[in-house]
Amino acid sequence: MAAKRILVIEDDFDVAEMLLLYFQSREFETFHAEDGNVGIEMARTHFPNLILLDVMLPYMDGYEVCRRLRQFSLTRYIPIIFLTQRDERADRVKGLEMGADDYITKPFDVEELRLRVDGSIRRATRTSLHEIRTGLPTGPMVDEELAQREKAGLKAYEMRLVVDGFNAYRDVYGFIAADEVFGFAGRCIQEVISAEGTPQDFVGVVDNHFIVLTHASHGPAIEQQIRRRFADGVQAFYNFMDVERGGVILEPGTERERLVPIMSLSPAQAAV
Repeated sequence: MAAKRILVIEDDFDVAEMLLLYFQSREFETFHAEDGNVGIEMARTHFPNLILLDVMLPYMDGYEVCRRLRQFSLTRYIPIIFLTQRDERADRVKGLEMGADDYITKPFDVEELRLRVDGSIRRATRTSLHEIRTGLPTGPMVDEELAQREKAGLKAYEMRLVVDGFNAYRDVYGFIAADEVFGFAGRCIQEVISAEGTPQDFVGVVDNHFIVLTHASHGPAIEQQIRRRFADGVQAFYNFMDVERGGVILEPGTERERLVPIMSLSPAQAAV
């Protein structure tokens, strides 16, 4: 399973360093932004499983950062925990109303914070809101996004992509390795959409395939770029012999022996 990713948006260097070192020691992949503008951009490009967001930030406070993150489809569903020195009930209510998932007051116990982080990520996956291998929205979140777009009359270029050859790879390499590949596919899609798409674009997972909606004018070219990026990187998940032969052998030594080619990202309806 890919490491969970956490983004810390905090301008206090000592607090940020402590959080980064602590979560790194717990095998999180960590990212840090010192202000809200950088944090919003990093949320769009690094796709964290959760954001720790300080309320008192330069240029733009945490409430405004949260509001902007909740505006756009790529970041709308990322769990957010506010970190703040404010302990008034009104501040807590405001934070939750802005769309935060939790609120913890400084100074805080880092072990308690870790439990809240784990709890927020776990709730998102257990309630089928986030797909566990990628952290992408799934289930009710995808349904809600599609319903909102239909109601608003928003038109987008739609891609439904599946990892072709995934089941054969899983049979040979096992579930853990296959989950890593699925996570890699999600990252390929997110990275290309972040670089080439628009803030209104959306990426989710439905029934083991990816649904991608982009408002960029060059949607077909973006789809080809996503598929090329996956093809360029997926060979790293195979051993040398399988790369050389171009895929995995199923049922070797039998009459049903066959070669299943190296995995690719393909249109869902065309995949085998």
